[in-house]
Amino acid sequence: MRAQPGAKKTAITGIYGEGSAAQLKIAVHAQPIEGRGNAALIAFLADTFNMPKSSIEVFSGELARSKVFLLRGITIAQVQGILALTLRSE
Repeated sequence: MRAQPGAKKTAITGIYGEGSAAQLKIAVHAQPIEGRGNAALIAFLADTFNMPKSSIEVFSGELARSKVFLLRGITIAQVQGILALTLRSE
């Protein structure tokens, strides 16, 4: 996913890039200082996918805008379904 720090509110704003390099774009209210941005993203993802924050971790890109998160206890099909509904409603 691609983080956009300093937004008015944390929300999925679309897709960044195209094809196999496409990333989910998420605007983040928290600033990327002392892990606050990552913590806000984890809280947002936990809420979006209805799962505990402890099931989500930054897999790579902890200090970068482009990040990979590991979500435990949810299938790819479930993630795709939730994202399809979320992106369609925006």
